[in-house]
Order: sequence, then structure tokens, then C-alpha cells
Amino acid sequence: MSRFRKFILSLGAVAVMTCLAASAQADTITVTGVDSGQFSTATVVCEFNAATNTFTFTITNTSHLTQPGSTSTITAIGFDLPPTGNASASGLNGFTGMQAPSLSSTFTFSDADVGNVSHGFNSAVLDFAFLTGPSGNFSGGQVNLGLLPGESASFTVSGAGFAGMTEAEICNAIFVRFQNVPDEGGSGGSDVGVPGSIPEPSTMLLLGTALVGLGGVVRRRIKPRP
Repeated sequence: MSRFRKFILSLGAVAVMTCLAASAQADTITVTGVDSGQFSTATVVCEFNAATNTFTFTITNTSHLTQPGSTSTITAIGFDLPPTGNASASGLNGFTGMQAPSLSSTFTFSDADVGNVSHGFNSAVLDFAFLTGPSGNFSGGQVNLGLLPGESASFTVSGAGFAGMTEAEICNAIFVRFQNVPDEGGSGGSDVGVPGSIPEPSTMLLLGTALVGLGGVVRRRIKPRP
């Protein structure tokens, strides 16, 4: 076996193993403010149990780490599940959710109409959200009840509306509301954070299969003729 074919087969094996690992481990994404950038950041660790349609996530406000001195505070967390921008103002319904006991923050769950997502996302329709304060909408909230830089909170959401979705799809549907953003962040004192994309396990599996197949093609082409 040639060294090149060994290399191709090794890449395929790595991709398949990565796929298997991704399907067994939680997805982790980074959220960044669309206007204030590193002044408003968070990491989110997501897990989805397709058998029970239960989604759990832990969010950590990393604003102080990415921009020392930042006071950006998370006051709302919402999800616009695929397909995005549902016709109903309240999106998909029938979800139940709760926050794990916390000494640092108090969020209330809602799958009703929680209003628009500001900072350029007015077409988004949040299917459910965790809110702070009595306003009942995503753009409102109270800083003293939210997640300060360096703090974390965990949440659980269940509902038949998750059926057919993947962990990555749900996790990437998140919107994070930041308030008390420093003026030098350039966002006018508040912002909305969105995640970067994470690879779907199915995409990784296709990549691995393609690489393995490529190895076979290369072998046939370089096989010496009798």
C-alpha cells in the first residue's frame, strides 16, 4: 500500500472517528455580539436527547475574558428553531423549561410571544426564551437578575417541537441579549449575540466516507498493470 493511500485512509478514519465523537459529546459554541464584538461574548455547551426531546445547555458569560473590563450582562436567551421566522408571533409552542438552581441569576421561561430580536434580527421569531425581569420580552430585562461576566447558568427545555432536529441545529438557533455593554463597545449600551456555525455530525460522516472512497480511487489508478 502506497504512503499516499495510507494517508488518505487515515484522514477518512479520523473524520469518521470525529463524527462518532461529535454525536456522543456535547456541542460547544461561541456567541459574539453583532455590534460590540468581544465586549459581549459567551460560550454555550449544548446536549440534546432525541429519545426524550430534551435539550439542556449551560451558558457562561465570557465578556470579561475576551475584553478585560467589560460589564456586558446577559439578560435574555432565546431560540428561533428551524425553520426560522415562523408565521406565528409566538413561534412553535408546547415547550416547557426551567433554570437549574442558581445564586447569581434568575431567569423565567416563556414560549409565548416574547417580542422582536433587536440589532438587525427583527425577522427572527423566538420559539421560547429565558427572560429576566417583569417585561416579558426579549429586548427588556433586568441587569441585576442576569448573568454577569464570569458567571454561568444551566437550563433544560423539553417539547415535541424538537422532533427531527439535531443538537447542532438547536444550539445554533440561540440569540443572547446583552445589556450594560460599555460605551466603547459601540453598540449603544446593549447588543445581541449570535453563534458561529458548528459542523453537523452528518457532514463529518460524509467527509469521512468521501475520503475513504478517494483512497480507493487512488489505489485503482496507481495499481500497476500486469
